[in-house]
Amino acid sequence: MFKKFDEKENISGTTQVKTSVIRSIREKLLDKYPDIKDYLDQILPKKEPIKLIKCHERIEILAIAGEPVFFKQRDDFMPTLKLLHKYPFILPHQQVDRGAIQFVLSGANIMCPGLTSPGAKMVDTDKDTVVAIMAEGKEHALAIGVMKMSATDIKKVNKGVGVENIHYLLDGLWQMKSIKK
Repeated sequence: MFKKFDEKENISGTTQVKTSVIRSIREKLLDKYPDIKDYLDQILPKKEPIKLIKCHERIEILAIAGEPVFFKQRDDFMPTLKLLHKYPFILPHQQVDRGAIQFVLSGANIMCPGLTSPGAKMVDTDKDTVVAIMAEGKEHALAIGVMKMSATDIKKVNKGVGVENIHYLLDGLWQMKSIKK
């Protein structure tokens, strides 16, 4: 999604989010990510102005003090990797083996064998769950993805795309500069 993301070309506008809209966003985030309840005031401070950055392809980015913290494409907000590195417990973790790292970092989807091989670890999750992609031997997440099959199905089938790669280290969103508009 953010492989060829360029701020100058892809951002169509920024607006300051109204307090009532922020309240509804906070409620949706708590529904989707209940583990952030105690940290929501740190992540989305009530006194800080929040900007909504609209991009092409119906992508929206929430920024606080110019820093992107959540993004969404059509449906639900997902945390950015920078936010996930600060609060790693937000998403369930799926771990790939060392051989998959270079492919994930180039934007490739995570294939089932990369999640079931030695060195990989899977948490029981349902289809369409947003997950953090961890790597064998690494401390921080290297990508955020959406499960295309449940963990049980991935173990059974063991072929095809297991997780769709949405946002990864060094992609356009990761390299996005602070928005001052």
